[in-house]
Amino acid sequence: MGIAHDDEYQTLPHPVTAKARNYRGGETPVHSHPRAQLLYAGSGVMRVETEAGCWVVPPVRGVWIPAATAHRVIMLGAVEMRTLYIRPDAAPGLPEQCCLIEVSPLLRALILALLDEPLAYDRTGRAGQIAALALSELRFLKIPALHLPMPADQRLHRLCQQQIARPDSRDTLETLAGQQATSSRTLARQFQRETGMSFRQWRQQASLVEALGHLANNMPVALVAEKLGYRSASAFTAMFRRSLGVEPRRYFSGELADVPSSPLQPPS
Repeated sequence: MGIAHDDEYQTLPHPVTAKARNYRGGETPVHSHPRAQLLYAGSGVMRVETEAGCWVVPPVRGVWIPAATAHRVIMLGAVEMRTLYIRPDAAPGLPEQCCLIEVSPLLRALILALLDEPLAYDRTGRAGQIAALALSELRFLKIPALHLPMPADQRLHRLCQQQIARPDSRDTLETLAGQQATSSRTLARQFQRETGMSFRQWRQQASLVEALGHLANNMPVALVAEKLGYRSASAFTAMFRRSLGVEPRRYFSGELADVPSSPLQPPS
């Protein structure tokens, strides 16, 4: 089977199309699709960024990206990207915002099975049944709580990008307010209004997002803690467990029963 042009994934009448692409690293430019997208890595780790937030995507997770949502994908090393493009009218009731989702073993198998079929598959045959089951399975997936919201205000957005680029930064709110020529109280109110979090909460969430990318690439916990500016691995581990309900290494093992999450859509 030849390589299909990217436009075909968006314009075929099929409710779901599947695409595989491998990367050695790098990033995509900011772009969007007319279809919704389930972005998943068979191996490797990605970071997905939009104007509204940032998500780290290890192989046990995926990102749901609604149609027409501008985003870019950063490969944190070698990545085997696997994507489902979903016609918007084929998946009513699914989230209208980007979110991290748990990719079940069944959905992983369905993604890989659909990739083995022709792009323009027989919608009445085996591939059509695989696509229909994938759509059904999407409605029962769960959304882990971890999410890094980004403020809409451009000045705060740039400040947050600077903090993401310097994960070991220990700048105080007062220091940052001075750089913005405003008071710490005003900056704190703006941060809460724009992100729904205090600056301290947001920075801890940013540390978790950064940590997940390193941990998924098998970086030792002690080195992750050092990169994020923690005084010890135990202090970092305690923060991680307090925030996500599990120790760092268990986060990728499937032992996630205690992590707060919610179904995309409850069973009818």
